[in-house]
Amino acid sequence: MTGFGEARIQTETVAAAIEVRAVNNRHLKVTVRGSEPYPMLESELEKVVRKHVRRGTLLIHVRVERQRPTAELALNGAVLQAYLRQIREAADAAGAPGFVGPLLAGVLALPGVAPESTRSGTLPDDEWPVVERALEAALANLDGMRREEGRAMAAELLQQHRFIGEQLEAIRRHLPQVMNDYRQRILDRIRQAVADAGIALEPQHLIREIALFADRTDVAEEVTRLASHLDQFAEMVRKGEEGVGRKLEFVVQEMGREANTLGSKAGDVTISRHGVEIKAALEKIRELVLNVE
Repeated sequence: MTGFGEARIQTETVAAAIEVRAVNNRHLKVTVRGSEPYPMLESELEKVVRKHVRRGTLLIHVRVERQRPTAELALNGAVLQAYLRQIREAADAAGAPGFVGPLLAGVLALPGVAPESTRSGTLPDDEWPVVERALEAALANLDGMRREEGRAMAAELLQQHRFIGEQLEAIRRHLPQVMNDYRQRILDRIRQAVADAGIALEPQHLIREIALFADRTDVAEEVTRLASHLDQFAEMVRKGEEGVGRKLEFVVQEMGREANTLGSKAGDVTISRHGVEIKAALEKIRELVLNVE
């Protein structure tokens, strides 16, 4: 399911802002961007995500602002003076005192002058708990949006369920007529053939032909199994249990098999037409179910 969630938590030493964007995917894929070193800690963030999300492609953007104490920001005066002295002496020795100014512009970047920032892969002890809390809050907001989408999706799934049920009921009502129509067609053809050839018709031959056709085109079993799967599908949707997405995928797959068999066996245009409608509805359901956790 698609969705968006954000949260911000601030303490005296750090402020963490998290944005989570989710799009549909039948598997879980997490990508992390933002402040260092969090893109390198993707596996740790994914552990938190898996508590809330089972499916989807998630983009997590982490912004961290660190409040450094004044003492930590103090320059190293002794090292700075040593660098300045050496730069002046080197410029004088080279006979180019005019280069002192440009060289001094980058002195703060020299090792040991200014306090070093947090290196990639390392975190202050009090930073990760703040980021984790912010991520939990953002995922909770994402979950709220996804639940709204889930309710709309459940309504659409149940609507397709009702439509397929109507098609099955139409097939049930039409099944007796299929045999009557076939019996009448074969009788008409045989009467014509008998009249043209001037031969007698054995009743048992006619009965055997109708029985063979009935056996080849009997779809009552497929209709019954499809109806059973349909009831199971509706029950799963209404319950909305955790992790129901893959179960729904399996049930829809079984319904698709029964619908294909029904369409290939039915020797009747009306049943075939209803079968096409059922398969079209199942395709819509399949696309929706891929986004259900």
